[in-house]
Amino acid sequence: MRKPLLAALALVLAACGTAESEPAAGGLNVNLGPDQNRVTAQKDDKIASKVPEKFRAKGELVIGGSAGTAPPLRFYATDDKTVIGVETDIASLVADVLGLKPRLEVASWENLFVGLDSGSFDVGLSNITVTEARKEKYDFATYRLDTLAFEAKKGGSWKVREPKDVAGKVIAVASGTNQEKILVDWNAGNVAAGLPATDIKYFQNSSDYYLALQSGRIDAYLGPNPTSAYHAATSGQTEVIGTFSGGASVQGKIAVTTKKDNGLIAPVQEALNQLIANGKYAEVLKRWGLSDEAVPTSEINPVGLPKT
Repeated sequence: MRKPLLAALALVLAACGTAESEPAAGGLNVNLGPDQNRVTAQKDDKIASKVPEKFRAKGELVIGGSAGTAPPLRFYATDDKTVIGVETDIASLVADVLGLKPRLEVASWENLFVGLDSGSFDVGLSNITVTEARKEKYDFATYRLDTLAFEAKKGGSWKVREPKDVAGKVIAVASGTNQEKILVDWNAGNVAAGLPATDIKYFQNSSDYYLALQSGRIDAYLGPNPTSAYHAATSGQTEVIGTFSGGASVQGKIAVTTKKDNGLIAPVQEALNQLIANGKYAEVLKRWGLSDEAVPTSEINPVGLPKT
């Protein structure tokens, strides 16, 4: 999955002189190099003491995640091997507070959960949304809002505020995602109301839908807001024309994920809340242009997206 992702990065940085660190079109300072100079935090002995002994004895926190997503979530740096992004920054901060060395592991989306189940990964940080179904097997500590965005070519007047606004449009989405379900449901409602159908196109790689947007083959792409907001800020070619909760009628929330009852979720939540309180968390979100997805406090196992 690396080559399509690097192609997407090339598009993002087409107007820049270097891929290492450049002020972007929206004023966001982008560092795509392997030397990230991440925000760091101090160990908190009280919180660290609550980490179960089997994890403390290892001296490291094994963090699973997918690197197949687009910036700024979790992706490869310009060396094509170092995993970077907002998820890795938050993971490293949590490990700092817990007094553990972060070990960032890469897995496909499916194998991320297999790794959590088997204990190969201590935690998962990979844009994972809290759902009622997942709560049966996993514990969660929230750290970001789950927001979806419609991204379109810059300069148009079309905005998406409600389902009828996508009637008759060509919209791209990744298959098997929550945003696909929302778009399909919206389309079904529109058709039932006598409105033109949405032509839904499927793309799995960010480079493909960026090219489709620029060529006019699609009117918009519906995906995670972090990806769209980052791309719009860095490329200057697109803009976000509407945002919605990833849970439709329920506000979706992104969370650190652990195997249920493995004892890590309480100290992880405490670490997150300390990082929120001391400003380190806000610093990381600002670094990646995601300040509008901040949560005021981390919650353990909040109401998740309903079962379907």
